[in-house]
Formats: sequence, structure tokens, C-alpha cells
Amino acid sequence: MVADWYDGFVLESEWTKPGEAAAGRYRLILTNRSGQALRNFRLGFSGPARVSDSAELAGGRVVTQISNFCEIAPDAGFTLQPDASWTIDIGKLDYPVRHWTDGATTGFVIREDGSTIPAITIPTRLAGSDKPRKRGTMRLRAAAAAPVPISVIPWPKMVEVGGWRTAPHGFSLRGEDEAAEQVADDFAALTQFLFPGEGLVRDEQEDGYAVDCDIDGNLAAEAYAIEFSPDGATITGGSPAGLLYGLVTLGQIQRGARREAQDFAFPTAGRIEDAPAMRWRGCHLDVARRFYSSEEIKQFLAILAWNKLNIFHWHLSDDEAWRVEIEAYPELTEVGAWRGYGMAIPPLLGSGPEPTGGYYSKDAIREIVALGEAFAVEIVPEIDVPGHCFAMLQAMPQLRDPGENGFYHSVQSFPNNCLNPAVDAVYGVVEAIFGEMIELFPSRYFHVGADEVPVTAWGSSSKARELLRELGGEGTAALQAHFLGKVQGFLTSKGKITGAWEEAARGGGIDKVNCYMVGWHTVEASQKLAAEGYQVVVAPGQAYYLDMANGEDWHECGAAWAGWSSPEKAYKFEPSLGWSDEERGKLLGVQACIWSEPMTDRAVFDRLVFPRLSAIAETGWTARENRNFERFAALAGLMPNLYGQFEQA
Repeated sequence: MVADWYDGFVLESEWTKPGEAAAGRYRLILTNRSGQALRNFRLGFSGPARVSDSAELAGGRVVTQISNFCEIAPDAGFTLQPDASWTIDIGKLDYPVRHWTDGATTGFVIREDGSTIPAITIPTRLAGSDKPRKRGTMRLRAAAAAPVPISVIPWPKMVEVGGWRTAPHGFSLRGEDEAAEQVADDFAALTQFLFPGEGLVRDEQEDGYAVDCDIDGNLAAEAYAIEFSPDGATITGGSPAGLLYGLVTLGQIQRGARREAQDFAFPTAGRIEDAPAMRWRGCHLDVARRFYSSEEIKQFLAILAWNKLNIFHWHLSDDEAWRVEIEAYPELTEVGAWRGYGMAIPPLLGSGPEPTGGYYSKDAIREIVALGEAFAVEIVPEIDVPGHCFAMLQAMPQLRDPGENGFYHSVQSFPNNCLNPAVDAVYGVVEAIFGEMIELFPSRYFHVGADEVPVTAWGSSSKARELLRELGGEGTAALQAHFLGKVQGFLTSKGKITGAWEEAARGGGIDKVNCYMVGWHTVEASQKLAAEGYQVVVAPGQAYYLDMANGEDWHECGAAWAGWSSPEKAYKFEPSLGWSDEERGKLLGVQACIWSEPMTDRAVFDRLVFPRLSAIAETGWTARENRNFERFAALAGLMPNLYGQFEQA
């Protein structure tokens, strides 16, 4: 509902499913509550769904379209009178509106002089339905009472505890040496991010339960053990990371016993022994489609640590934006970090007409990387090349081949969005950018994207055709392989391991010795990469892409190109099912991927990401024989989310 006092414009949208209208119908309704007649105007709007080039419109015509941003003008001579509405029926989108977040998320009126007036934009509704839209973290309903006495996610390798007591109010941590003291301080900082005001770490005189902390190099690096006694506990980690994970487990046990005392308890005897099943337990976050502040990133790192995830794959560039400060090329952030009406990058994915966006300064990145180290989270940067470079090329048009006079479009409908492997200047720019970033990110890994280059890319570039003849190859795969070989050579010379999405395996441009691949497009892709000899991180869209909806229901939020994945489906997915022993030897681990196109608000983020993130974390940490979804469902409600948004009962 729109407040009665509002005296502007209101944009509504409605989806009619196929069958009720031949191929599905998308209807936009703009209502004029301004009190003045409107003439010679256009409607600008954006959202994940895109108006097709071959769309049939009734009531208007497409004036401009770039990816999911579209301008529609009414028929000539049309006047939108006060308190009247203008209706546009769109007969074809690039894909159907499968969930409520697919539709227009922001709209605005464009006057004849180019000025804009924002419109209140109501989320898309489904014709004939009054069901509420689903938002906020899903509350899993356990079939019965908690099947275990303590609450821990991911579940440990060995749990033999008993002798219950009232849960302590907090812990007094005592490090055996300086390294252990530092971990204790890092854990205290972690709990302040996640649970401010709870006093989970406190002094002994403030009723702090005594916890002795030690590091023993005889244990595996990420392993830990907890010994319980009536008077306190002792945690031993094989490294600072292992000790931190032991403290996280103890913190989870305490919070479960205090918050849900009818289901969980705190031990006074016994032992927990634990170590991860997989080396790579990752989460990817796309900050190009939607910008997340430094404070949000820090909070998210704390959540990763609480889930014992050890890799943060930071997707810092894409068609929609460039998000990292590069001193050699300030135009990348001056132009590429911002979008808005009349700017080099238009309003996209719900951006308004006003300039919006942002980027991470080098100082901010240093702070975030340092926090990741304290929380045992390795931060892997990604700059996506040669595709997904629309924002970069808008900022640096000199990198285009001036002789490229034709158009190709990406799958997201961005025109000519790829760095050209035949333009020599491209390599100097990429190396300068990567060089500055290597100084910021100490991780041994550097991800270069390499996904979704259109098969028609560079087709009208005379430079590209000439290079292709020299290479003796065919098509874009050969050109991309040439490009990636040079980029990987540079990264290898700097001591880095090159990461890439699965498409980088095409054309043979990546040296398998110094790289890893992320399989994403299908469930089978990762096994194929492992069979070809690549180190593999498993992240299939069908199970581990957290922008996919939680279910088929139209009223769920999220995307649907890979189907849907409920928490149970994500939890029960077996990343190496059917693999040979040799193929399993190439498995680095698993990774959740958060693509931000549907993240229209905080409640949408919390519903899509949680508790599925914890489900994937348990797959990466807990051995297959120790995983149990019923136990997970009983415990997941105690795990933190990012924004504190939960579904309504």
C-alpha cells in the first residue's frame, strides 16, 4: 500500500503465468498521483528480468534498453492525467517471471528535458493470487525434539560429552602463550560482531567460565580438541585457526544451552575432537551487482568464521560495476563504480535514477583482509576477465579495437562487454591492475573469472581475426585461451595460483599445474574438470548458488535459471558422488556462491543465504557418514544471519 499523503508516481507490475495468457504476460501500471498532467515522458525501470528484443508491447514502445534497464515511451500524443494510470503489456521477456523478485524493482519518470522523478515501485504481484511474498530467513521445522544434547554446526568429528550444568553466562579465556592470547582476543572480537552486548567473553570476576587455550603443532592445522571438566574447559588447536574453531564450537554450545535450555545443555565432562573433511570451504559474494559496505563485509566475514568457512571469494568486478580502487587508473572507480540515469552505466537491477554505487578503498581492503586473517578466513579476490567487462570498458574505452564496428551481446544482454585479446594495451592494463591488487591480497589464489564470453565476441574485430589466424585456432575459445595463458603467466610469475570459472578449461589456455577451477554450470561439470586433471572447487548452480530460490513457489524470492534448492536439497547434495578415486584426489572442496541480482532488500538476502550457507558449511567440514539433516534442522535456527530478518510465523 502507498500512503495517502504521497503525491508522486506509483509503478506496479503484474505477472500472468503462461497458459492464462499465451506465453505469459508482464504488465506495468504507472499511476499519476502528482496532481499535474504528464506529457512527452518516458518510463525507466529495471529489475532482474529483461524485456526481449523481440518483445510485443501494447500501450508503448521500447526507446532504450541495456541489459535489464529499459525505457518505454507511450504512444504519440498520450497524456497521463492526474489520478489516471498508464498500462503497458509486455508479451515477451528474456525469461519468465518465475519468482516475485524477478520483476521491476525500481521505476522512474523521465521528463522531456531529461530530468527524472522517482516512482514508488511496488514488488511484482502474481495475477489472481493474494499470497504473501516470502522474505526473511527460513525457520526449519525439526520433526521432533533436538536429537543431540549440544548445538554445533558444522557437527564435529567425535563428540563424547556428559555431566550437564547450567550454561555459563560467558567465558574467561586464558592463553598459554602469546599466540593463544591473540586467538582469544580475535574470538572476543568475533563475538562482538555477531552478538554485541551478550558478554560471551568476559573476565573471571564477572562470572566468566574458565577456558584454557593452547596451540599444539602435533595436531592437524585446522583441528582442535575440547576437554570438559566441572571447573572449566581446555581447548587445544593445531594452529591459531584450529584454536579459533574450538572456541567457536564452545561458543555455539553455550548459546544453544542458554537460548534453548529445554533442548540443549552444557557439558561438565567428556571430550570433542574435530577436524575438517575438506581443505576449501568457501563462500563467494558478488559486490558488483549490489554494493555492500565495508562494515557489511566485516560482519559477513564473522558469519563465515562462525560457520568454520575458510575462504571468502570476493567478486569485485562485473558488467554492472567496478568496486576496487586502482591508483594507476582512477577512472575505473570514477566511472565504473557508479550507475544512474544519463551516466556511463545506466540504472540496473533496481538502481534508481540518482547516482548510486561505491567502491572499496585500499585502506578499507587492508582492514578487511586483516580481519579475515584474524577470523581464519582467506580472502581470494576476483577480477572477471575477459568477459563481464562492460563497466571497465565504459571507464576505459581506449581498450576497445576501434575497428570493431559490429555488436555482440552477452547472456545478460550487455553489448561488446569483453576485453579484446588482440589489443596489446589490454595486457599492460590488466597486469597493472593485478599488480596493485597482489599488494593488497596476500592469498596465494587470484581468481580471473573467464566465464560467459559470448561465442560471437570479437567477430567484427579485424585485430581479433588477424590474431586468430596467427594462432591457427577457431572461435572465441582459442582467443580466450591465448588471453588467459598470458594472464596466468603473469600471476604465476608473482607466485599466485590462478582461479577461474569452468569455461577457462576451453581451448587449453590454463596451465593445470598452477590453477584451480570452479565448476558451476551443471552438477556434472566439476567431475569433468577433475577427470581432465584440474584442481576443482564444487559450486553447482543447482545446489550451491544461493541466489536460486528456496522452492518452486512463485512467492519465493530468488532466481530460477538453475532450478531451485531448498536447505535440505543443498545439505544432501554430495559433491563427489560417482567420482573415481583419482577424480576425488582433485577435489579441493565446496563453495557457496551469492550472486546479488535478486538481493532487493535485506530480508531477501537473509532468506536466500540462510540457513543454506550453514548447510554447505557442514558439507565442507563434516565427514559424509556424520552428516544428518534432521539434526541440522534442529540446530540451524541458532546460527546468525546477516541482517536479523526472519520469516514471519
